[in-house]
Amino acid sequence: MGLQVYADRLSQPSRAVIIFCKVNGIEFEEITVNLAKGQHRSQEFKEINPLCQVPAIVDGRFKLFESHAILSYLACAFPGVPDHWYPADLSKRAKVQSILDWHHNNLRRGAAGLILNSLLAPALGLPLNPEAASEAKKILKQSLSQLESFWLKGNGKFLLGNLRPSIADLSLVCELKQLELLDEKDRDLLFAPHKKVLEWIENVKNATNPHFEEVHVFLYKAKARLNKQQSKL
Repeated sequence: MGLQVYADRLSQPSRAVIIFCKVNGIEFEEITVNLAKGQHRSQEFKEINPLCQVPAIVDGRFKLFESHAILSYLACAFPGVPDHWYPADLSKRAKVQSILDWHHNNLRRGAAGLILNSLLAPALGLPLNPEAASEAKKILKQSLSQLESFWLKGNGKFLLGNLRPSIADLSLVCELKQLELLDEKDRDLLFAPHKKVLEWIENVKNATNPHFEEVHVFLYKAKARLNKQQSKL
């Protein structure tokens, strides 16, 4: 049995894993776990990930969840993946890992929290939470400032001033692309002070195309559906 990727393309970590596999020529079977239909809570999927979250992978008898762990595993387990994605040099690898740790406690809390509590909660059977959305927005603004001033310092096109992308670049940019679901004016206000961040997003997209855009088509379609629903209100 080859690599199986359990994912929902509306999930930003799922998209990062799928894009990584496609960019690096890793053959895999994509198995859709529809979050809106509650398929992540099915007994079948609980046998893959008892925590009921996507993405998750099965590689032979090996099961793994949490997107950062999956990306690290894929970069090491499959031959031919270029070293820049997850460097063999321990000091460089540790730097990439530091960004991934920062991501979960900062950027993801902000971006995912804002989108969930202001837009997506009803689709998942949850109530909207304006207070939580407001708090998430504060975290997101602070995280964007830290990206601009610290993680993107240097002359390179990518995080830590690197000349080529790492798994951290891909993971964080997929996180920020979720903000496409916001009203265009709101999104522009968030990004307006952060020209470096916008350039970096384009750099990561260009480095991983055509797969980046192909995988994000699902997100763009979801945005169109949201806009249509809101126009009826």
